[in-house]
Amino acid sequence: MKTGNFKWGVGILGFAASTLLALAAEPSLKIGDPAPKIQNGKWLQGEPVKDFKKGKAYLVEFWATWCGPCKVSIPHLNDIHKKYKDKELVVIGQDCWERNDALVPPFIEKMGEKMTYRVALDDTTENEKGTMAEAWMAAAGRDGIPSAFLVNTEGVIAWIGHPMELKDKVIEDVLDGKYDVKKAAADYTQAKKNETKLRSAWQEINQAMASKDWDAATAKVAEAQKLMPEEASSNLDMIRMEIAFGKKDYATAYKLASQAADGQKDNAMFQNQLAWRILTDPSLEQRDLKLAAKLANRANDATDSKDPAIMDTLARVLFMQDKKEAAIELQAKAVELADGDMKADLKNTLASYKKGELPKASN
Repeated sequence: MKTGNFKWGVGILGFAASTLLALAAEPSLKIGDPAPKIQNGKWLQGEPVKDFKKGKAYLVEFWATWCGPCKVSIPHLNDIHKKYKDKELVVIGQDCWERNDALVPPFIEKMGEKMTYRVALDDTTENEKGTMAEAWMAAAGRDGIPSAFLVNTEGVIAWIGHPMELKDKVIEDVLDGKYDVKKAAADYTQAKKNETKLRSAWQEINQAMASKDWDAATAKVAEAQKLMPEEASSNLDMIRMEIAFGKKDYATAYKLASQAADGQKDNAMFQNQLAWRILTDPSLEQRDLKLAAKLANRANDATDSKDPAIMDTLARVLFMQDKKEAAIELQAKAVELADGDMKADLKNTLASYKKGELPKASN
């Protein structure tokens, strides 16, 4: 979406690419290892956690106020907290790499009901990089946030990854003691071994797509999939979608777009970006407005009709479907919720709708 989010090209493809390039340096902390100690700084919200209690599971998510993707994942973390807080799961928002700790309390206050789980600052008194960041993130070879660690009821790390990719079934299996940590550890180790090959494959895919050699790109995607864990390979649907768009095979492209979106139903940002892509990309000769409406409505529902950027996307769908009165009404609500530059931008769009004109989109 043009306002308040990443450009669709960077956001959507970046999300897919992150699956290929999730791990950085050789990790000393892996799935199957005992979780490091809790050694954070000041607790800003919720009851402090001093150590991991047997019988409880913990989701430790590393984030910062300046991190755009972190802001997107926070409501999702909050949903996990609300769903499992009475089932022995403790969610901890571990602030790290913060540029100014003073910004964190007002950030939490502004998030309000979207961020009700425990939150703590990192301890930088002896290590400017942060004690928790070093013991967890650096040790695990994680060089990007948000990153999350799921600790099982025995104090062992059961899962590591982007919080938006954590499935409810994994959490539930961990809580029920059914999660196969040994298998997860083996898969994680194998993924690390495949990392170099995946980086090379990703570069080759980018090169092939840049030169519009769609057959070569398709072949490289198939090679990349063989190196990826089964649960992560679905993210390649977005790359296959790009290839199909490049070939102007719109039936295939929109089928893949729908599959990818169905796999990220709780990710409002992803739904919104993809809908905006369908509505505004000037290179697309065919637009699936029905699919765009489905995605925009899904994103709007996920944010309780309180995100003006998402409402702007949905209003555009309505206008393009010739539901102009509904589009004007929704756009007016988006204007009321927005502030700053976004408010001015949405006002201009509203004025265009009232004149019966579809404004030019800025991606």
